[in-house]
Amino acid sequence: MGLKIVGAGLGRTGTLSLKLALEQLGFGPCYHMTEVFLNPHHVPLWLAAAEGHPDWDTVLKDFASTVDYPGCTYWRQLVAHYPDARVLLSVRDPDQWFESTQATIFSPESIQRLSTSPMRPFFEKTVWGGFGSGLHDRAVMTEAFKRHNAEVIREVPKDRLLVYEVKQGWEPLCTFLGVPVPSAPFPRVNSREEMAAMVAEHSTGDPNAPLDLAKLQETLRAKLKGNS
Repeated sequence: MGLKIVGAGLGRTGTLSLKLALEQLGFGPCYHMTEVFLNPHHVPLWLAAAEGHPDWDTVLKDFASTVDYPGCTYWRQLVAHYPDARVLLSVRDPDQWFESTQATIFSPESIQRLSTSPMRPFFEKTVWGGFGSGLHDRAVMTEAFKRHNAEVIREVPKDRLLVYEVKQGWEPLCTFLGVPVPSAPFPRVNSREEMAAMVAEHSTGDPNAPLDLAKLQETLRAKLKGNS
């Protein structure tokens, strides 16, 4: 298929809402971290990419766009590999981003559960590794967030890039992509509260309990179906 849009924004910048929005606009399927959980056979392909041996045309062959992890970790490679793709940098206030990550994807409970699951090598190499030992340090994390965004803005040609906040809604996104603005409301999903509720649903009270991948897959499929 060949990517039409490379999402360079880090996770917790409204990426699940953006996935659903892009799919509604005809730029789907859109690859998001949910795809990794729904398709565990993709993990070896991402691990190969982390080792410097990517096969982008295999892992992304059925997708028209990407947002979120793990794709945003490899935005440079994807931008180079798909020279005709537009680049979408989703952003938000750095401190709000940090607080959101600590309550959701980088919360101690989330990190512990994934660390005791078969997904650990994947997360270490494609998500956590980029932050070193500062995963819970506000100064380290917000600086990494700002540096990431600045590098995308500096390196991607302006006529190929949209710097975007999901709170802006349809108009700037549709203008950038050259498509009509839908009459339906812009999707608003996966808030901090929604994700915390999903984590709680899968919690046994034991932070060392392994991740129940089958149950998580079921929850994600239902969530995506309900918001499609």
